[in-house]
Amino acid sequence: MQASECVLYSGGLKGAEAAFGAAAERHGIEEVNLTFEGHRIERTRGVRTLTHAELLEGDVSLAYVGRLMHRHYPDTDAFKKVLQVIWHQVNHAQEIYVVGTILGDDTVKGGTGWGAEFAKLCNKVLFAFDQERQAWHRWTGAAWQQAVPTITHPHFAGTGTRYLDANGAAAIDDLFARSFGTR
Repeated sequence: MQASECVLYSGGLKGAEAAFGAAAERHGIEEVNLTFEGHRIERTRGVRTLTHAELLEGDVSLAYVGRLMHRHYPDTDAFKKVLQVIWHQVNHAQEIYVVGTILGDDTVKGGTGWGAEFAKLCNKVLFAFDQERQAWHRWTGAAWQQAVPTITHPHFAGTGTRYLDANGAAAIDDLFARSFGTR
């Protein structure tokens, strides 16, 4: 697969998403940063502002997400839109790459964590780089298993924590180098 055939779907936010976008740009990969009106993002390359109708396609109950993730989320319009944008990222991609921390309940803390959980529900190929364990893991459908990923589908998503550390940034760079060669 050639880098020129690929599209990264992300959100362009500070941290992991910005690092995924920068790596995509270095490798000549198209970048689509999905967002909503008024949302401040770091990456400006490939910005796609979703309409109100498009956002509603990804509407999900905060109570449902909170129960699934074992967390409490703010009941605000902005946060609901963030979850809706993530829905679009996962729906457009066949492989999902997340940087954060894998928790004991098998959810991922990194950004909202919804990208990883929604990818599980959609039975998408899902990898998470755990910044604490300093290793990539693949969701098998039942558990996380340590694995070294390679991007194999032309439509993939990159998301995760705003608090990207040096190991997380290196993991993203290594993923792209392994998948597309160094640039």
